[in-house]
Amino acid sequence: MAQDEGLDLVLVAEQADPPVARITDYGKYKYETQKREKENKRKQQDVKGIKMSPRIAEHDMQTQLNNARRFLGEGDKLKVVCQFKQRELAHSRIGLEKMTRFAEALSDIGILERAPTLEGRQMIMTINPKPQKPAGKKDAKDSNQQNGSEEVQDHGDRQDHPTEVGEQPHVPPQEPQ
Repeated sequence: MAQDEGLDLVLVAEQADPPVARITDYGKYKYETQKREKENKRKQQDVKGIKMSPRIAEHDMQTQLNNARRFLGEGDKLKVVCQFKQRELAHSRIGLEKMTRFAEALSDIGILERAPTLEGRQMIMTINPKPQKPAGKKDAKDSNQQNGSEEVQDHGDRQDHPTEVGEQPHVPPQEPQ
């Protein structure tokens, strides 16, 4: 039957009893399965990691924040680890303050999933990206507002016309006396 139609016989479920086969174009079938697999991969969320210490300098903190913003912007989950050396464990509140500042700086783009907790010699927290609005949709408020960059006049013909501005004479700049 497949040869008569110029198509291929594709084995869909080999383990089924009896095995399931479908008459279809094999190239099209392969393309559709690859497309489905690619879409499933896209839905998976990667976990990116950032390491710091309680002694991290301000500039290094800003660099790590920029990296974190990039990761969250790409839709990845973020795991922030603050590693303590032996004597630094006595002052774990310093690391907690750094981690809290880090989370507050990312509050506009991420949601704190797991607050900083001390586990052994590491303090760990996780941040999820905030869900984003679809790019094609606008709020109802935005669609009803007029663009303020251009004035529009109505001449009674239900058409929008730009504001009519007469020619202004050129005035040369005056020199101070």
